[in-house]
Amino acid sequence: VQLQAYGGGLVQAGGSLRLSCAASGRTFSGYGMGWFRQAPGKEREFVAGIVWSGGSTCYADSVKGRFTISRDNAKNTVYLQMNSLKLEDTAVYYCAAGRKYAVSRSRLEYDYWGQGTLVTVSS
Repeated sequence: VQLQAYGGGLVQAGGSLRLSCAASGRTFSGYGMGWFRQAPGKEREFVAGIVWSGGSTCYADSVKGRFTISRDNAKNTVYLQMNSLKLEDTAVYYCAAGRKYAVSRSRLEYDYWGQGTLVTVSS
């Protein structure tokens, strides 16, 4: 499956942004989806994940209550709504496709990756 992430940009602290990730190729609903991020000089880290049906989600503690992951299987798209953005949310955000029935926080469990979209939060 091919993934294309978009929607990044420059936003002030406290603002909101919605990322989208469009999938093509294999059946989108056959995969659980995840969002990861990588800040300069840091490891890529898990942000949020959602199972194939959208019925179960998981979040990193650092974004819980501020970010919401969702998906529309009819549109082959997964979203990440980001509210109350903080300076420390600045990173390149990646979407990834992995296991269908369970959300994993590990990069190793994801087979396909998008190219990343940059989110910059300014003060």
